[in-house]
Amino acid sequence: MQSTNADVLAATPAAPSAMNGRRLGRLALRYSLVIILALFVITLAVSNKSFLTVSNMNVILIQVAANALLATGATFVILTGGIDLSVGSIVGLSGVVGALIAQDDGALTFSEAVALGILAGGAIGAFNGLLVAIARVPPFVATLGNMTVATGLAFVASDGQPISGLSDQFLALSGTVGGFSIPVIVMIVVVAVSWLVLARTKFGMHIYAVGGNPHAARVAGVNLKVTRFAVYVISGLLAGLAGIILAARATAGIATNGTGYELNAIAAAVIGGISLAGGRGSLIGTVFGFLILGVLDNGLNIINVSPFYQLIVKGLIIIGAVFVDSLVNRTDD
Repeated sequence: MQSTNADVLAATPAAPSAMNGRRLGRLALRYSLVIILALFVITLAVSNKSFLTVSNMNVILIQVAANALLATGATFVILTGGIDLSVGSIVGLSGVVGALIAQDDGALTFSEAVALGILAGGAIGAFNGLLVAIARVPPFVATLGNMTVATGLAFVASDGQPISGLSDQFLALSGTVGGFSIPVIVMIVVVAVSWLVLARTKFGMHIYAVGGNPHAARVAGVNLKVTRFAVYVISGLLAGLAGIILAARATAGIATNGTGYELNAIAAAVIGGISLAGGRGSLIGTVFGFLILGVLDNGLNIINVSPFYQLIVKGLIIIGAVFVDSLVNRTDD
């Protein structure tokens, strides 16, 4: 039986150049927002001489430090196919808890303030994990509910007032060591350790497996409940650490200190290529995401864009990031 031209073409594998072209097209689509924002940065750098100065770069790094911690936690959660909307409220609660303890001087009190502030975040994260992993409450609902709970606890603990009069040691968390900003040092250490965990450990492989294909992960022996629980605890602990740092920067524990931060964290992760469907992306992408958002904020301030318009821009970026993620998932399928 003679083969037709159509049969031959159908049986012929796609040319390497065509496959590479499609692969490059998917990469360009996934990182399209990064490319667009990078072009904005380049334009701003060329048009404004004060933008690329060392002092301004240092300001940007200090400003993004807290969001970097939240975005790193969000990366762990989103890679499992989850979401954490409570981190902004955890920032406020942890800052209040730390500030309440840090009102007295003393090394022990300082340590307790930092530890208990971070643990307060971990406690909310653990509650999120229990609801999602054990009770099987949808992550959106569980973390949305705990967002309200954490905000309420912060207001109750602070009586709705800023907690000021903090110890010098606690306030020093916003200072420098050897000429380097402490928040920036903390950011670098947390991101580096988190990258190693995700890229080089069995736990990191489990996180990707749970988000990529939960059924296959279960068959392979991955404990889905433990993995899902753990990522929410990590997210809560990092949000607690961010809350302590922000309280030191603001010189007070304020219940509303983290309002809206959860959206910035999610946006940074998704802009950096972390798929909302789970199982795809790298923490390196998240790093680019939060740095670009920080540069965008800084650049819009330099060119005197109204804060109200900045909110619109951020909202459109979040919508664009989710839209691109959806397109990429459809293309991959």
